[in-house]
Amino acid sequence: MKVLVTDASFPSLEIEQRILEPAGAEVIGGQCKSPETLIPLVADADVVITQFAPITAEVIAAMTRARVIVRYGIGVDNVDLEAARARGIPVCNVPDYCIDEVADHTLAFILATTRQVVTNTIRVRNGTWGLATPLDQMLALRHLTVGVVGFGRIGREVVARLIPFHGRVLVHDPIVSASEIEKSGAIPVDLERLFLESNVFTLHCPSTPQTRGMVSRAALARMRPGVILINVARGDLVDSAALTEALQSGHVAAAALDVFAPEPIPVDHPILSMGNVIVASHIASASVPAVRNLRETVATLALAALRGEPLANVVNGVVCQK
Repeated sequence: MKVLVTDASFPSLEIEQRILEPAGAEVIGGQCKSPETLIPLVADADVVITQFAPITAEVIAAMTRARVIVRYGIGVDNVDLEAARARGIPVCNVPDYCIDEVADHTLAFILATTRQVVTNTIRVRNGTWGLATPLDQMLALRHLTVGVVGFGRIGREVVARLIPFHGRVLVHDPIVSASEIEKSGAIPVDLERLFLESNVFTLHCPSTPQTRGMVSRAALARMRPGVILINVARGDLVDSAALTEALQSGHVAAAALDVFAPEPIPVDHPILSMGNVIVASHIASASVPAVRNLRETVATLALAALRGEPLANVVNGVVCQK
């Protein structure tokens, strides 16, 4: 049995091998990032594990033995779910491995931008004492409205962390009831109201045809002058050109981005030279326990598929069969 790991950001596949090789599986790793390189590798794989590689309809069509496609992570936007469904191949994710890490990172970004942590650090390092920004850019969450887009596992934890700061928290999630949001201490609103009223807004929704580009030029124009954008979800939720323009004009006061479109962000992108932007390299989920949990869960899902056992976390509605 062949388990193909298309790509991974880990130094070795020791964890996966420890779980899968005793069952007779051969774990093969690569760093393939294009359909052309993936097609010959997936052809005879019994399990395909992927991180960021594009598992397109063309790639899925080349699979002759795959019993499951498993993603290292929560989002599955790099996998063509409909193509896999048409072929009867289940697609699984790991929806709960980094909830605290991403929620903590979100709060770190919010506090860093509202309290001007990075800009003041740079000023002191450059030998200048005193405020790095005008006083009116030093903000307290108690006096702000924070909008949270998405009330899934991560969004809920972000709200739970925000409430003790005593500010106003708005939440938009079209598939969660208003009463459930209200129980958290937040105010359920539609997306338009969230955009209009938020001083800070933070994205915690998946990348889907409905959400891609939701933070558009028109949406940014409707937001309050001086709004702050936090994105630890997916880069393509935001029109990066429109965000760049809004940051340059000052309409968006600051942004903190762990994700971008495309990734990695081009080295000459103007956002990288802006003092009011904090950037990170898609690392909000990172911690030793989270990564261990992720990898062990992925390998366990792969093992269950090889054994013909029921699969958890199937996101495209296909039942694994022996």
